[in-house]
Amino acid sequence: STKAKEGAASGKEAKSLFGGLGPAESSSLQQRQRRLQDHGKERKELLSKAMSQGQNVERKMETSTPETDPSPEMHAERTEMVTRAFGSSMDAGGIRQEQPFIVLSQEEYGEHHSSIMHCRVDCSGRRVASLDVDGVIKVWSFNPIMQTKASSISKSPLLSLEWATKRDRLLLLGSGVGTVRLYDTEAKKNLCEIGIDDDMPRILSLACSPSGASFVCSAAASGLVNQLDFAVPDSGGKGSNQVPGKLLLWDTKTMKQQLQFSLEPEPIAINCTAFNHNGNLLVTGAADGIIRLFDMQQHECAMSWKAHDGEVYSVEFSYDENTVYSIGEDGKFIQWNIHKSGSKISEFALPRDATGPFVLSGYSGYKQVQFPRGRLFAFDSEGNYMLTCSSTGGIIYKVTEPKKLGVAASALPGG
Repeated sequence: STKAKEGAASGKEAKSLFGGLGPAESSSLQQRQRRLQDHGKERKELLSKAMSQGQNVERKMETSTPETDPSPEMHAERTEMVTRAFGSSMDAGGIRQEQPFIVLSQEEYGEHHSSIMHCRVDCSGRRVASLDVDGVIKVWSFNPIMQTKASSISKSPLLSLEWATKRDRLLLLGSGVGTVRLYDTEAKKNLCEIGIDDDMPRILSLACSPSGASFVCSAAASGLVNQLDFAVPDSGGKGSNQVPGKLLLWDTKTMKQQLQFSLEPEPIAINCTAFNHNGNLLVTGAADGIIRLFDMQQHECAMSWKAHDGEVYSVEFSYDENTVYSIGEDGKFIQWNIHKSGSKISEFALPRDATGPFVLSGYSGYKQVQFPRGRLFAFDSEGNYMLTCSSTGGIIYKVTEPKKLGVAASALPGG
């Protein structure tokens, strides 16, 4: 068949390239190819029952390599990456697209019965905490098998979730009624619950410092458009939900407030927070479209700038921590230089569904609108790929030089 001929031609081309390498390099690459073939067989077995249509694609991936990749060694290294995203390797015209990820295994954690709002991996990388719209918290492991370690349900709505960094058995849970709860996932009980501010009941963001000694808490007043309103239509103008807010620093051990940060030009709801690797810097994104960078040794704002037209939904440090990335209500994904206030390095327009609002469903079948807060994107360990949201599942982009987004590399299944 034509496909078989293409596969054979691709295999010959790979062999001719291997022939120009030294014995050690050739042996190493051949071992990688064998491992990839083994992974391909495993994929075929895992997905054969659920995806009969995908079997033809699997066979082709086992017998051919992308012709666009000039280096078999680079291709082998990319396909051996542990984190994989699954998507169609063929476009509408039947032309193969570059597919830097393959599925080695695919498992689903199905213990939630309504839409998941937050999902966090602990510092050890062994456990996951997930929170759904009905206030159900699940703590589970995935290696060697998926297993629920703890389960709890909150009587009050929960808006934020974060692991404590040092004692990674502890979870911080922020509610919609002005409280933060400290939950012990091993003892499976609440250690304490503190009241933040009755006038600012929505705990929009929690971030624990890398040292584990303290955490920041963003509290906001009830806005015109509540995060948990049912079937709320779009309110219209961007940035219309600019409600007052506070940013507070708390001691993790004593669970006492240490200080309140100054938010200029006026108190505003902080939607997202993130520490750098050593906790000396804290970056925040707010409802007024401003990114603020705090010096955590002086506990003051070192710089701030107008970043987005409308709210800042999500902000993170880059891999080298010389820049920060942000996603805003305007649908833009922007990279900023933190050494020069307001200096834009690159800008990319994301698909509209990357920033929501997201329609979520509860256990009883009701629908509600989730206005995005917290983390809407994440990088891989080296900052080369970025995972974003969409209405049908996650999309992975390749971050190319000079630090711009390339085409979507792969799509994750799911809704």
